Formats: sequence, structure tokens, C-alpha cells
Amino acid sequence: MSTQQPELEWRQILSSAGPYPLEAFQFVRDGLSYTVASLHPDEPEEPTAELGASRHVSGQQLCMGLRDYAISQFGLLAPTVLEHWHIRRSDDFGRIVFAMIEHGLMSKTEEDTLDDFRGVYDFDEAFSPEALAARIGTR
Repeated sequence: MSTQQPELEWRQILSSAGPYPLEAFQFVRDGLSYTVASLHPDEPEEPTAELGASRHVSGQQLCMGLRDYAISQFGLLAPTVLEHWHIRRSDDFGRIVFAMIEHGLMSKTEEDTLDDFRGVYDFDEAFSPEALAARIGTR
């Protein structure tokens, strides 16, 4: 998945994805950049035609990156913020991503599917107090 910047029709995008607020979409867009930078630290931030394919991340990689990004942005409040946005499982990330793909805000390869986001991790485990403490370094 990679980001693109066409004219935005947010009302259509929001209605096609489900109960997610605009902030959730912005979080996923920013989280994609965070994930790409984490997985490809030696590549320039602005993709070129030659780098486009090498900057691709899978649905599973994006879910893991979004988990890490949520924790880095919101700390112990990460599960609360995601719940407030109606994001309760990795499938929700997929619905947001594919709504943005449908409206030209992200791109995908032929191999990318919504199933790539299903059951990547259990939110209760990924955002448990113990997991958060381990990731934040409070233990």
C-alpha cells in the first residue's frame, strides 16, 4: 500500500467504509508513512517510480505498524483512542485502507486483499496493559 494525494471526497469515503471518523483515516494514512519508514529506513521519504514497489507494505505489516504507531502516538491511551474511533480489530484497519484505495487515496498491488487484514492480532492482547508497558518501556 502507498499513499496518493488526489482531490478528497471525504463524505463518500466515510460513508463507504463504516463507522470510522475522519481522524481514523488520517491516523491510518500517517501510520502507513510510519510503517514504510520503519520497514524501509534507508529510502527517501518521497517515493520515486523506481522505489514505489520496494516501499510496498503488506496488510499484515501495516497492521503491525499501525499498532506500533498507535502506541507511539497515544501511549497507554492507544486502545481507548482506537475504540473511540470504532477500531476494534485489524479488520477495521483493512476496511479503512480499502475505502481509501477505492477512492484513490492509497494504492495496492494485485495480490493485496481485504483478507490480508483479518485476524492479524487480537486487540485485547496487542493493547493489553502488559503489552503496552513492554512497548512503552515502563516495565
